[in-house]
Amino acid sequence: MDRDGVIIKEKHFQHDCTQIEYIPGAVEALSLLPGGLLKIIVSNQSGIGRGYFSAQQAAEFDRYLLDDLAGKGIKIDDSLYCPHAPEDNCDCRKPNTRLFLLAREKHSIDFDRSWMIGDKSSDIQAGKNIGAKTILVLTGYAGKEPGALDIAPDYIAGDLKEAVEILLK
Repeated sequence: MDRDGVIIKEKHFQHDCTQIEYIPGAVEALSLLPGGLLKIIVSNQSGIGRGYFSAQQAAEFDRYLLDDLAGKGIKIDDSLYCPHAPEDNCDCRKPNTRLFLLAREKHSIDFDRSWMIGDKSSDIQAGKNIGAKTILVLTGYAGKEPGALDIAPDYIAGDLKEAVEILLK
C-alpha cells in the first residue's frame, strides 16, 4: 500500500515526525488485516531527490511511523520508498515496479494474490503493472493528482477501512 494519503494525511513533502496525522480509521483498518497477510508500504518520497529533506530524515520518519504503528499493535512487514525526483526517470518511482520486485524477492510475494491500495493513479498503475488487484482510496489525491494517469482501479473505496473490507471479501 501507499503511505501518504492512505495511512497518514497527505502533507507537502512531509518529513517531520511530530506532524504525522493518521487518516481517520486507518489504524483500525490495518488492525483488521490478518497476521499472515504481508503489509508492505511502497511510497514515492521525491522530497529527498528534490533536496527538501535528507535520506536520513526520511529513514527516521519511516522508522518513527513503523514504531508508532507497532505500538498500536500494527506490524508493517516492510517499507520501501523511492528517493528520486520525477525528472530522474528511475525505475523505482511508481508507477515503475523496481520496489515491488525487490519486495517480491525479499518476501516471496505472489503478485497474482496481491493488492495495491493507493490514492494516486501512479499507485494504481504500479499495481496493474505487477498484476495485483488495485483499490483507489478517495483520501489523499483520490486519483486526481497533477499529471494523473488515465487508469481504472479494480475497486474504489472511501478510505483504507473500506479498502480493507473489500480486500477481506
